[in-house]
Amino acid sequence: MLKRAASIQKVVRLSSGLTPQYTAEKYSVQRGDYGKLSSDDQNYLLSLVNGKGLVGEKELEGYNVDWMRIVRGKSELMLKPETTQQVSSILKFCHSRNIAVVPQGGNTGLVGGSVPVFDEVILNTSLMNKVEEIDPVSGVVVAQAGCILDQLNAELAPHKLMMPLDLGAKGSCQLGGNIATNAGGLRLLRYGSLRGNVLGMEAVLADGTVVDCMQTLRKDNTGYDIKQHFIGSEGTLGIITKASVLCAPLPSSVNLAYLSVNAFEDVRKLFSRAREDLGEILSAFEFIDNSCLVCLEDNLKLTPPVDPSPFAVVIETHGSNSSHDYDKLEAFLESVMSDGTVLDGCVAEDSMKATNLWGLRERMAESLMHDGYVYKYDVSIPLQKFYELVTVMRERLGEKVLRCVGYGHVGDSNLHINITTPAYSKEVDQLIEPFIFEWVSQVNGSVSAEHGIGFKKTQFLHLSKSPEAIAQMKLLKNAMDPKNILNPYKVLPLI
Repeated sequence: MLKRAASIQKVVRLSSGLTPQYTAEKYSVQRGDYGKLSSDDQNYLLSLVNGKGLVGEKELEGYNVDWMRIVRGKSELMLKPETTQQVSSILKFCHSRNIAVVPQGGNTGLVGGSVPVFDEVILNTSLMNKVEEIDPVSGVVVAQAGCILDQLNAELAPHKLMMPLDLGAKGSCQLGGNIATNAGGLRLLRYGSLRGNVLGMEAVLADGTVVDCMQTLRKDNTGYDIKQHFIGSEGTLGIITKASVLCAPLPSSVNLAYLSVNAFEDVRKLFSRAREDLGEILSAFEFIDNSCLVCLEDNLKLTPPVDPSPFAVVIETHGSNSSHDYDKLEAFLESVMSDGTVLDGCVAEDSMKATNLWGLRERMAESLMHDGYVYKYDVSIPLQKFYELVTVMRERLGEKVLRCVGYGHVGDSNLHINITTPAYSKEVDQLIEPFIFEWVSQVNGSVSAEHGIGFKKTQFLHLSKSPEAIAQMKLLKNAMDPKNILNPYKVLPLI
């Protein structure tokens, strides 16, 4: 069969809103020996979803390219099933014809995991958006994979519940994609990861087999925990169609403080103090460096509520007793300001001010895109070395870049380091990779903290996983998807 080269292509994002221009190739892979769809195949697959889909590469423009417009596929068929049985029928047919499939939810990922690389059939879960059950006593929600995170929270709120994760993409990301990527977010510090909060799951294997692991129990010690195979697998082992999730109580008391500090060592000290003094009410601890603040002001005209400083910290508390929580936060702030750990700060007095403060953190990605091209990295680094990577990269890149900024989740050692140039630069790219991943590996960090491996990081997986671990991953993949039709070219090294 003819082999075609696919590539991750670089794009210039222009602040004027002009169409992005693809300028260069980075990775090259060969199309696998998969079947090709005939027009009859397309019509049959469309009939399985009652015509709910699209045909033709041009019509699939928004589905063939990722949110960052870095990875682009050439799929000619997108299907939108509404039921697990429809997903099963699609995969059973594709398995029989050796046709590759890529599962897609809200398509908000940042590593190219949710878009085709070649002509894989796109199975989009957006119409699987029903909340099937909410138990306000146990705090468990049962929902289909296509439910949007914001939608889930809206339906949970009347029951005084909320989802245990909060992401910047909450207005478009979907439950299935969140679970498939083991999404983290702003409040993992308080509520933990989805590996602990997903109680049950329904998923469809490559051959159409439906695996029913739907439990709503917090305790089920009956052998292998099969659902864990699918969490974080990025759709390479099966397609998640439904899940039961343990929700968090909706806090009746929420406080938000914005603090300025002089050095990252003070950020570390502040985090240690926050854990000690705020304890059970601490829900988020985020940091932003001054380069981020400059970018926010330059590109979005957003300014901090106090005078700029080398570092800013956003601390959030969740609780059930407003006077108790506020008194606790106030005592903490008085202590860290009096001993010089914090230079200045403020507390949001109402929901509007809280929204504005969170905007300084949540709109970082948006502000950086106005610079031109953004090189985005999501890594975990021990706190002793956490910010050192930003300093190292600034020295390495010098004036070849517009900005090199650092921000992220201090509470779970997750650094987002973003670098911008007016347009894609191959020179800058080669100065960044593989150096940045090798540096992270040398300090015992992870090359992916929460975004996953996707298509973009497969060749760096070995820097965070041992050869033996990767071999076990391959064995699992071969056992569950021997034809490798589910989300090929993703997660595992392209060998």
